[in-house]
Amino acid sequence: MILESAMLQVKPGEAERFEAAFAEASAIISSMPGYRSHELHACIEEERKYLLLVRWDTLEDHTIGFRGSEKYQEWERLLHHFYDPFPTVEHYRRIYPS
Repeated sequence: MILESAMLQVKPGEAERFEAAFAEASAIISSMPGYRSHELHACIEEERKYLLLVRWDTLEDHTIGFRGSEKYQEWERLLHHFYDPFPTVEHYRRIYPS
């Protein structure tokens, strides 16, 4: 299993609209092959900051399968205009517990 992590900075005044758009976009990502689960967390200290965690079977399920799909274009249309700056996405593998 791979854990995708993205720190999302949402433009000022856009948090409520972002959260609504993310709820809609959740149906897109959850329908993808290799998808396991996802979580969106709002930062307590910084109201415009979110942490997105997505679990995939493999790295390629995310980087090739999802990002290379037509559904990703809809995900992008719904969400990408909210970010400033655009987030860096990282991938992790579990070490402990194994």
